[in-house]
Amino acid sequence: MQAGNVVRLRPQERLRHDAEPIAAIYRDLGTDSAEQVVMRALAQVAVTMAGLASQVHAHDMSDLSRHLRRLQRMADNLGMISLALVAGDVRSCLASGDSTAFAAVWARLIRIAEGALSPDKEWLDRSLI
Repeated sequence: MQAGNVVRLRPQERLRHDAEPIAAIYRDLGTDSAEQVVMRALAQVAVTMAGLASQVHAHDMSDLSRHLRRLQRMADNLGMISLALVAGDVRSCLASGDSTAFAAVWARLIRIAEGALSPDKEWLDRSLI
């Protein structure tokens, strides 16, 4: 969309994931138990993202790196490659003190998380495992 000389950019993220961690959970626990474990883990990722968003919105950067590292580990455990990588990138921006880079990468993390936690993601479909 263009209005005069202003162009509105609509970034679209291509999510990378590895189905193997979730497939391993299903192999090890069976369908019913695995579904509960995976859904609980995804809910925890969502709660962690919500907590991070609240902290950033309140400009409370204390402990943010620790929470981002936790998000990174949870995403890795679920094969959410993009989410884990970008959470690490946000930590790097935070450590460098670059507020402009932090804002940009934070916005990217939000987009990635929204896409990764969307209920219609086919990688969560057991039939693909």
